Amino acid sequence: MEELKSRSQVEEKHTWNLSDLFPSDEAFYEAVQSFRPRVADFSGRYAGKLTDAATAAGAINELKSLVEAFVPIGTYASLSLSADQSDAGSQKLSSASSNAATYFSSETSFVKSELLALDESVLGDIKVQAPDLSVFIDDLLRQKPYQLHPEVEKVLASYSSVFNGPYELYNKTKLLDIDFGTFEADGVEIPLSYLSFEGNLEGHENTEIRRNAFRAFSDKLREYQHTTAGTYNLQLKKEKTTSDLRGFDSVIDYLLHGQKVDQELYHRQIDMIMSDLAPHMRRYAKLLKRVHGLDTMKYEDLKMSLDPRSEPEISIEDSRRYINDALAIMGDDYLGMVNRAYDERWIDFVKNKGKSTGAFCSSPYGTHPYILISWTSLMTEVFVLAHELGHAGHFYNANREQNVFDARSSMYFIEAPSTMNEMLMANHLLENSDDPKFKRWVISSIISRTYYHNCVTHLLEAAYQREVYRMVDNDENVSADDLNTLKRRVIGEFWGDDVEITEGAELTWMRQPHYYMGLYPYTYSAGLTIATSMSKRVLAEGQPAVDDWLKVLKAGGTKSPVELAQMAGVDITTDKPLRETIGYIGELVDELEKLTEEIEG
Repeated sequence: MEELKSRSQVEEKHTWNLSDLFPSDEAFYEAVQSFRPRVADFSGRYAGKLTDAATAAGAINELKSLVEAFVPIGTYASLSLSADQSDAGSQKLSSASSNAATYFSSETSFVKSELLALDESVLGDIKVQAPDLSVFIDDLLRQKPYQLHPEVEKVLASYSSVFNGPYELYNKTKLLDIDFGTFEADGVEIPLSYLSFEGNLEGHENTEIRRNAFRAFSDKLREYQHTTAGTYNLQLKKEKTTSDLRGFDSVIDYLLHGQKVDQELYHRQIDMIMSDLAPHMRRYAKLLKRVHGLDTMKYEDLKMSLDPRSEPEISIEDSRRYINDALAIMGDDYLGMVNRAYDERWIDFVKNKGKSTGAFCSSPYGTHPYILISWTSLMTEVFVLAHELGHAGHFYNANREQNVFDARSSMYFIEAPSTMNEMLMANHLLENSDDPKFKRWVISSIISRTYYHNCVTHLLEAAYQREVYRMVDNDENVSADDLNTLKRRVIGEFWGDDVEITEGAELTWMRQPHYYMGLYPYTYSAGLTIATSMSKRVLAEGQPAVDDWLKVLKAGGTKSPVELAQMAGVDITTDKPLRETIGYIGELVDELEKLTEEIEG
């Protein structure tokens, strides 16, 4: 297995092209330098003067322009650092961007404070005079009960880069300080890193390689558990302090407020999956154990493929063909976006030292989306890429239709368009194969990639995270031992006696950046619940359902999650969509068992 290259050694054609944001680092710094005077000028002209609807509307529109001007600054710095956290130049870009963001936030904090001090009739007049600001005003009014004194708001805004410190520390520990070295399996020394473990080794078909990799990976993580727990504790204290200052009843209430959903939706998603999905996934674990002839099904065996030899190797160019075919139903405009992503280097495919783990899509307003992935040539990567292109398609559409304040939907909904694309990919593969082994591989991939990743991995994160916040709301500090105990208990509750929870499984909390992003983990299963229902509509109805979905994508953040789901024909105010999704997963496991009998018989 290959040693990771440095960023300077990888093929440029498979890296993203950030010149659409800025042609050079010099141009970036020039933009930062010219941005500050614009902010100061804005503040000088409007601070203390937002007393009538016309002036306020003018200020909001100018603020909108400033936000649009800052987007490429923040994105260029962020993506440069994501490509290589160890690069000194990228670290400087990030620092410059962070300082500019803090200044911007602090110097413009008066806008919300002064607007919320106005009589609501004046805010209503703004909506009449500038209808495109209606959503902005409505969102602002939702914050009114939790708004602090203007000077306090300004001070808090000036600390924004400090408040981002825990996440930055987490990434530095994870991507720069931890050196996993090598591990031995079958008499061979194999290089180990975050990218190699999560990209290939944790699901390797060779049991000795897979289990030894897990042991070595966990042993190295354990050396950093107290530093990582301390970093996470800072994040939790920040959220708890903010929640208390603003007058929320709990941290969970504070974090859900920004998502425009209530606790019922949040708890239902976690509780029902923990109780009702677990039996189906335990059956899947038993099937993996049987097919692979394992004496014991261990935690580190759960990510292996049911039939790895039926999984084709896929080149980057092959992935384009698969994705075009699967997403063709979305229409020419959507496919045009997909093909531009390949042709214009919106995607960073390479594997290199210092690169962020996992995959993500960044969709800067006014430019185009960027996608990070570490290509392994496995067919499962096509699902991952389709997922990220789902985010891209969402904001490609929303950014064109909505202003910068209204383009981003609630976090609750954010994973629906991405998981929808995974469902379209799965449906396409199933429709175009008669080979039982490949069909079994596709169905097992739907379970192991789409549903396992979104409804098990991230849902177990969510169940664990909920317990952490309950401790925090009781004013308890959390240590590495506490976090390990909680994580082990949640994993054990889900898998029961069917999976041996190996030592090291409890450290899984150390691997996820989502804990620094609020209540993000549970939204993966929430999004997939909507996507499952919507994909069934597309299969049954065709174009009318696609047209509805495109309208949903274009709506951006102008609707609440409940309203967006309703536009797609899904009622998430009831538990019906979630029950149907869990039932569908059970049917997939039934089909896998049946195909396995057919293949083995």
